[in-house]
Amino acid sequence: MTTSKRAHIISHTHWDREWYLPYEKHHMRLVRLMDSLLDRLDEEPEFRSFYLDGQTIIIEDYLQVRPGQRERLEHHIRSGRIIIGPWYILQDAFLTSGEAHVRNMQTGHRDARRYGMPAKIGYFPDTFGLVGQTPQLMRQSGIDNVFFGRGVKPTGFNNTVSDEGYESSYSELTWEGPDGSQVLGILFANWYSNGNEIPADEASARSYWHTKLADAVKYASTDELLYMNGCDHQPIQLDLPEALRVARKLHPDVEFVHSSLEDYLDALKASSTRELSVVKGELRSQRTDGWGTLVNTASARVYLKQMNQKGQALLEKVAEPLASIAYTLGHAYPHDQLDYAWKMLMQNHPHDSICGCSVDEVHREMVTRFDKSRHAAEALIEDSSRAIAEAVDTRRFGEYGNDARPLVVFNTSGWVRSGVVQMEMDAARLYFRDGLGLEENASRMKSIDLSRYLLVDDQGGQVDCTLEDMGLQFGYDLPDDRFRQPYSSRRVKLTFEAGQVPALGWKTYALVKADRAERDERGRATADRSLNGESSLLRHDRGMENDKFIVRIADNGSFSIQDKRTGQVYNDQGIFENTGDIGNEYMFRQPDGEAPLTTRDLRADIHVVEDTPYRAAYEIVHQWSIPESADAKLDEEQRELVYYPNRKANRSNKTTVLTIRTRVSLERNGEGVEMAVKLDNHARDHRVRVLFPTDLEADVHRVDSIFEIATRDNIPASEWQNPSNTQHQQCFVDVGGEQAGLTVANLGLNEYEVLRDERNTIAVTLLRAVGELGDWGYFPTPEAQCQGEHEFHLCLIPHDGNGATNGAYRTAYQFQIPWTAAQTGVHPGTLASCHAPFDWHGEGVAFSSLKVNEETGDLMLRWYNMTGEGTALKVTLPKADAQPRAALYKSNILEIPGESVAPIGAHAPEKKEGTSMLRESWLVSAGPCEIITIGIRR
Repeated sequence: MTTSKRAHIISHTHWDREWYLPYEKHHMRLVRLMDSLLDRLDEEPEFRSFYLDGQTIIIEDYLQVRPGQRERLEHHIRSGRIIIGPWYILQDAFLTSGEAHVRNMQTGHRDARRYGMPAKIGYFPDTFGLVGQTPQLMRQSGIDNVFFGRGVKPTGFNNTVSDEGYESSYSELTWEGPDGSQVLGILFANWYSNGNEIPADEASARSYWHTKLADAVKYASTDELLYMNGCDHQPIQLDLPEALRVARKLHPDVEFVHSSLEDYLDALKASSTRELSVVKGELRSQRTDGWGTLVNTASARVYLKQMNQKGQALLEKVAEPLASIAYTLGHAYPHDQLDYAWKMLMQNHPHDSICGCSVDEVHREMVTRFDKSRHAAEALIEDSSRAIAEAVDTRRFGEYGNDARPLVVFNTSGWVRSGVVQMEMDAARLYFRDGLGLEENASRMKSIDLSRYLLVDDQGGQVDCTLEDMGLQFGYDLPDDRFRQPYSSRRVKLTFEAGQVPALGWKTYALVKADRAERDERGRATADRSLNGESSLLRHDRGMENDKFIVRIADNGSFSIQDKRTGQVYNDQGIFENTGDIGNEYMFRQPDGEAPLTTRDLRADIHVVEDTPYRAAYEIVHQWSIPESADAKLDEEQRELVYYPNRKANRSNKTTVLTIRTRVSLERNGEGVEMAVKLDNHARDHRVRVLFPTDLEADVHRVDSIFEIATRDNIPASEWQNPSNTQHQQCFVDVGGEQAGLTVANLGLNEYEVLRDERNTIAVTLLRAVGELGDWGYFPTPEAQCQGEHEFHLCLIPHDGNGATNGAYRTAYQFQIPWTAAQTGVHPGTLASCHAPFDWHGEGVAFSSLKVNEETGDLMLRWYNMTGEGTALKVTLPKADAQPRAALYKSNILEIPGESVAPIGAHAPEKKEGTSMLRESWLVSAGPCEIITIGIRR
């Protein structure tokens, strides 16, 4: 009998490493699952294959407990029966950085190749929406497809599926990214469990397949039907071969095959005749009622997002670039150490982890992982910065005497940078090995007169600074060739503004004694102390001013910013908003009829906390009485599993005080106004946001996403019913008009909303406190109430309306990246005191990463075009007379070498520390929204 349809049965399990159980409890279940899988594959040849959820960490976790099973596991992988990769973990799309996406794909491919070949499957079964650049990332990974469950069609409580109102005509669609890359999209229209637990008895199977066949046909564009035989932590269906024999008997007109995703794709492509819908850009469930988007995981347990931002920035924007520069000096590149730090960080990136939507035990362990990854990154940063600093020629500071203390400031942001740097350094040391008694040692350190010290740059110019005495300190060196070397020191905290530090380069300064500096024969070119030659940025009554902005602070603690370049004034900045939240870790739900509380009518305590030539700052203190929690009905509704949109709870009549301390600061050469907010939270079931009205006319806004400046509508689609329209961001959100714009940058604050208040106010969520996990049951999470002290950092960047080309987005990106500084000695070196190993320029292009390829040893640099217009990227390298010419080539995110890039010629010789240097340049075209990776081979 001729069959008209083919049912592809895909055995799998969706493995959340941690979620409603702590990691190790899931881990033990994983061991049992893998044991049973290997046994079944050994015993039953008709059990054809099993898809291991697209993430190689499952192998790592299993073999950690069962190392003796490696040979069996590898045998079934190499034979194609266990299908692995392409990812290391299934990470959240919007809450992890672009480079984290790349490292995840690179690590998954590398780990998979140790056992066989990675599956070329773009697998996103339960990702909470997908970023617009996913098609390009897949194409650059050699993948032409994406399997996903969310973003186009809504899902509701316990993953129930809606029957209408989605963007694609079928479960198959063409998905196009902003650069024009296209992939075949496969929507799990009936979820990734639509073929779960297939009955092996005829009576149950008859009913089962009657429903399942109709459900799949309803959405499928061909007769190739996809059935996912598994679900979350699903044990393997051991009797699947028998169940399929029963299905074939009941439906001889359907070909039932125990298939794989690769075979399903091949069959789908061969049989596809219908025109598929083209869906463009981000998949965020925009055309739904907005109640099931899970977007507020962006604000659940904000402290996790802050730790993640810091960890990502340290690895991709500091540790890797510094290690790469040290590598060019002949130092070994720490591939294994960086891989370890990245893996530890990425283990916190699965959606139920970084989204903050698990039980409390899970997130406690995440904090430990974040710390471990950060500690590894900090150790690598210290090693690399010290190695580079030791190669910098600091002999010119020798003329200040033996008391000179050079320091090297590193700018790893990718653009030239100025800004305030703070570091701790030793004004003097005495090692215990020198034989002085402890009392004598301490006495000598205490006798040092710090008032005689000042800071100079590498040209002898005095630099305004603040020197804070940290007192007598114990320290130690850990040499590679000797036992640890303890010492006593007189430590100081040095704060100053570093000016025009080269991109991916450094600038050298020194702490010297004043009497030595005064005898400098060349004299000291005193720095321009501030605007109009004055020594303070404080202006007017409670105001600050530099050459770009005027800031004025009102009685209620809000402030205005006047952009002197455009004349635009941004009023009422920094008002705080508080509402109740009767939702859960997944979704915010404001009580019905509740009016938000704000600090608009609350008088603040305002005073100056910093007044230096390079920076001024005010502290603004609010003592704010807010409800202490939700009322008792919320507990009742949670226990009865009332779906959060239907809850009727409200806020308690009892109040508590929320203390908010805000530091607003302006730097002399600052491109924005910075805010540091500290709050001590003793309330529960509520949300705190900070508001930034723009008063600009705009129907859309722009937001930093993954390798993309996404454009989003200010007003949601007509299908959207949720009163809240909060969205994800990475580094910033921007509202811009034709002549003016306001960019609000953040550190680890991933949720914002552009309010429909006729002011286009940008609202950034600082804290969301809730008491339950949510989803398919009742899981109390008291630690998600986020009690205690918190600190948040933002930067407001006014501009002329085009942030991609006027530098506003560059400033926002630089805000994410900490300065690095290393103390060194007076010594000769091969590196100039102010230098960068290479230079680049590209209009509208953003720098992303610098690292070394593990296999080739080539330097790998990545940028992306922030605009929808084509542009050019120019890369320039210095070339010493004896050096071989560098070879540049285009690559992809897997760092596979592609076409060579021809040089455009050499520039005239340039003198660098007495050495003649040629500068060679290469020009690379960058298409609209293109992610560009360049390899440099010497």
